[in-house]
Amino acid sequence: MVIEKEKSALSSALSGQTVAVPESRQLDILADLLTKRGASVCRVPLVSILDAPNPKPVLAWMRAFIAAPPDYLIVLTGEGLRRLYALAQRNKIEEAFVAALGSCQTVCRGPKPGRALKEFGLKPNLLGKAPTTQGIIDALDELLIQDKRIGVQLYGEEPNLLLMNYLASRNAQASSVAPYIYAPNSDEDKVLALIEDLALGKISMMCFTSQPQYKRLFDVAKRHQCEARLKDGLARVHVAAIGPVVAQQLKQAGVRIAVMPESTFFMKPMVTKMVKLLREGAH
Repeated sequence: MVIEKEKSALSSALSGQTVAVPESRQLDILADLLTKRGASVCRVPLVSILDAPNPKPVLAWMRAFIAAPPDYLIVLTGEGLRRLYALAQRNKIEEAFVAALGSCQTVCRGPKPGRALKEFGLKPNLLGKAPTTQGIIDALDELLIQDKRIGVQLYGEEPNLLLMNYLASRNAQASSVAPYIYAPNSDEDKVLALIEDLALGKISMMCFTSQPQYKRLFDVAKRHQCEARLKDGLARVHVAAIGPVVAQQLKQAGVRIAVMPESTFFMKPMVTKMVKLLREGAH
């Protein structure tokens, strides 16, 4: 009886809520988590993740990595590590790539790249103090990295000048690789429809799980001169950010964050916090 009551409570935890989900890579996972809790889901994929359009420099970086593994490898995203491994597989050098990974000290930005390493039977040697670039820098402050060779797997096409300039200031020999890109996925009419639904109050909650999602929203709004409409719409809803990097971007854009997981920055904890927000608001 207790179990049945718990299941019933779970299935209605987000009842009456319409949640906008601008996610591509794991859209189905997030949508399923929400619908199981009674929410109506408005699915608007804003970006897709693609391999780097020119694989040659990525492959050249990987072959150099295998031939002479660096002292440290900074892994900013699990997506990037998996893309590197997939490229290694296509070129039949995956065993050599994993061996090279195991021979260097890995520094992961957060739990997601750490989880990707575990898929290869490895674990991170060091985690960032927080799952941000600054968190990585704070962790590296405790290491002697002068004249050390350091590989950096970048986040999309973002050159991460903050991190690269820091490594240069410490006299480290850094080499970066960008194995994937973010590309627009949804047509602009759907994005504009989402902006209008936000402004009209048809959406009650909205999730952001990566930085390119808000950038895509804002870019479309700017092109169609409806930035104010987007700002007003986001001010009307409960905005959920999956982690501090996304939250910081949104806050800098003037978006108020209602929900963010406290420590584990994954989809399920984010949805759990959304449920908690509504329950506390009902009391």
